[in-house]
Amino acid sequence: MGLQQGLSGLNASSKNLEIIGNNIANANTYGTKVARAEFADVYAAALNGAGANAVGIGTNMAAVAQQFTQGNITTTANPMDLAINGAGFFQLTDGKSPTTYSRNGQFKVDREGFIVNGSSRQLMGYAANAQGVVQPGQAVPLQLPTGGVPPKASTGMDIEMNLDSRQAATVPPSGAAIDFNDAATYNNATSLTVFDAKGQPVAMTFYFQKAATDSWNVYATANGESVLGAPGAPDPITTIDFASDGSAPVSPLGAISFDIPGSVNSAGSDTLPITGFTFDPSAATQFGSAFGVTDIKQDGFSAGLLVAISVESNGIITARYSNGQSRPAGQIEVANFRNPQGLQPQGDNQWANTFASGDPITGVPGDGNLGVLQAGALEESNVDLTGELVNLITAQRIYQANAQTIKAQDQVLQTLVNLR
Repeated sequence: MGLQQGLSGLNASSKNLEIIGNNIANANTYGTKVARAEFADVYAAALNGAGANAVGIGTNMAAVAQQFTQGNITTTANPMDLAINGAGFFQLTDGKSPTTYSRNGQFKVDREGFIVNGSSRQLMGYAANAQGVVQPGQAVPLQLPTGGVPPKASTGMDIEMNLDSRQAATVPPSGAAIDFNDAATYNNATSLTVFDAKGQPVAMTFYFQKAATDSWNVYATANGESVLGAPGAPDPITTIDFASDGSAPVSPLGAISFDIPGSVNSAGSDTLPITGFTFDPSAATQFGSAFGVTDIKQDGFSAGLLVAISVESNGIITARYSNGQSRPAGQIEVANFRNPQGLQPQGDNQWANTFASGDPITGVPGDGNLGVLQAGALEESNVDLTGELVNLITAQRIYQANAQTIKAQDQVLQTLVNLR
C-alpha cells in the first residue's frame, strides 16, 4: 500500500506545483485572482462502515479554490481603465455567448463606439437617451456617442448683482437718453454671450443708468445694436425700482421679456432674431458698495463635438463636448455572486457563472454591497509573490518526501524478493 500513498502524494504535489506556477505567471495580470490547492485525505471503506485501525491510502485534490480578495489599485494615464474597489464584476458579452464576468478593467473603444476589453467583448450597462437621461433596466452593450450635440437657442438670463446707491444719476439733460459710446451717460455695464437657433454667438451688453433715487434704467445691445428703440434713440428694456433699503427690487417683480433682433456678429455672420428673451433682475440689490456682478447665466449653447469621456464612481459615463456641455452617455452595471468561488474560469481574465456560484446580483456601483469604480486605475493581481515562492519551496520538498516513501517501499519489496 505504500506505493499507493506515495503515488497519490506525487500527483497531488505535482498539481500543487502547477497551481503555484500559474499564480506566479499571473502575478502581473490585472484583475486575476490567486488560486490555492485544497487537498483531502483518502480512506478505504470497511464492510460495516467502520474500522478500528483504518490506514489512509493517500490524498487527492479536493478543489482549486480562487481567492477573491481585493487587489491593490494602481493609477494609469488611460481614462478608460477602470478598477472596482470592493465587490463586483464587470459584465461582458460578445452578443452570442453567455455573459462573462471580469475584474480586469482594461477597456478601449472600438470602431463602432462600443467599450470593449482585449478580447473584443463589450462592456454592459444602461444606455442613455438623446437628452442624456440614463434608462435603467436590462443591461445592454454600452456604445459611446460619436456625433455632437445640436445647438440650443438662449431663452433668458438671470443676473445677481449690486448697483452702487452712492452713484449720481447719469441721464443726459437733453438729446438721446443714452449714448453707448459715452460712459458719462450710464453708470455701469456688463456683458455675456447668448446664442441664436443656429448656435451662433450674439454679444449682449447691458447698461445700467441711474435715473433717480432707487431707480435704474436698463438698456441692452446685441452685437452693438440697441435691442429696443429707433437707431440713435434707444429705449430701456426695463426700469428697476428698489425698496428704500435697497434690499430687493419692487419693480419689476420677476422676469421681463423682450426680443433680440437679428444683427451681424463679430465673425461677420448674420445672427437670427431671438424672440421672447427674458431678463430676471430679482437677485439684484442696491447697497452703498461698489458695482459688482456676482453671478450671471443664460441657458443657450452652440453646437459641440465630443472631446472627452469620463467615468464617475457610480458608473455614470459622462460625455464632454467642445461647447462646454456634458451629459451622461450611459451607466455601467456590475454583478456580484453569493459564492464567487463557484465561478468557472474561462481564460482571458473572465469567469462564467455556474450553479455553485448562483445567479448574478446586478446593480450600479456603490449600491448595496457593490464596490465603486475608479477611473484611470486598474486592480492588480492579488498574488503575493513572496508567499508563492515560499509555497513553491514547500511543495518541492513535499514532492521529494513522497518520492522517498516510494523508494522506501521499493527497498522493502526488494528485501522480500531476496528472501531464500
